[in-house]
Amino acid sequence: MRIVILGANGPTGRQLTVQALTAGHEVVAVTRRPATFPVHDSRLDVAGGDVLDPHLVDSVTEGSDAVLSTLGAPFGKGAVEVYSRGIQHALDAMKRYGTSRLVVVSSVALTGQDEPTGGLFFNRVVQPYVTRVLGRTVYDDMRRMEALVAGSGSDWTILRPSGLYDRRGISAFSLTEEHGPGRFTSRSDLAAAMVQQLSDTRFVGKVAHVVTTVDTPSLLSVIWREARRK
Repeated sequence: MRIVILGANGPTGRQLTVQALTAGHEVVAVTRRPATFPVHDSRLDVAGGDVLDPHLVDSVTEGSDAVLSTLGAPFGKGAVEVYSRGIQHALDAMKRYGTSRLVVVSSVALTGQDEPTGGLFFNRVVQPYVTRVLGRTVYDDMRRMEALVAGSGSDWTILRPSGLYDRRGISAFSLTEEHGPGRFTSRSDLAAAMVQQLSDTRFVGKVAHVVTTVDTPSLLSVIWREARRK
C-alpha cells in the first residue's frame, strides 16, 4: 500500500515510518522539517510542508491508499488547531481522490474515566491536572478531530493510547474497544497498532485503546523523561 503519514517527524511518526517500510509499504512522510528527517529508503518520499496547508495535504494524498496521522502539539495556553484542521484537510483530499482508510492517534484521556490500575493520586490529581489545565487546549482540539473523523464516512479508526513513552521493541500490547488497564503505551507499540490497521478491519468505524502491558515504567520516570524531551 501507499500510505501518507502526517506528523511523521515526531517520536511516534518516526517509528511508524520505519515499521510501515519494514512491512513493505510505500510511505509519504509529511513533516515541516524534512531536512532533519532521519529515515531513508527507496520506498520513502519525504514531503516538506505543514498540514495546515490544504494544498500540501491534497498533493500528498493523491494516489494514496491510506492516511495515518500521528499529529501532535505541545501543551500550552494558546489555541490548538493542528489536529482538527489537519485532519479536515486530509478528509477533504481523501474524498477528492477516493482514499478511504484513515487511522488517527488521539488519547485515552478524552474518556475522562479512571485508569483501573492508576491509583488515587494518578486518577484524582495527575490526570485531571494534565487534561483540564496543562493540556486543555490540546485535548479540546483532539475532541474536535475525533468528531470530524467519526462523522466523515471514511473507513476510519481512532487509536487512543495511554501515556506515551519510549521502549525498545514491540510488545504483545493490548488493543481493545474498552479502556484497557494500564497507564502507559510505548510509542513502538502504538506504531505497530497503526500498521496493523492497514490489514485488520476489526476496528473500522471504531475507537480502539492501545495499552502496553509488560515492562512498563513508573509514573515518575515517564514524567521525568517526557519533561526532558520537551
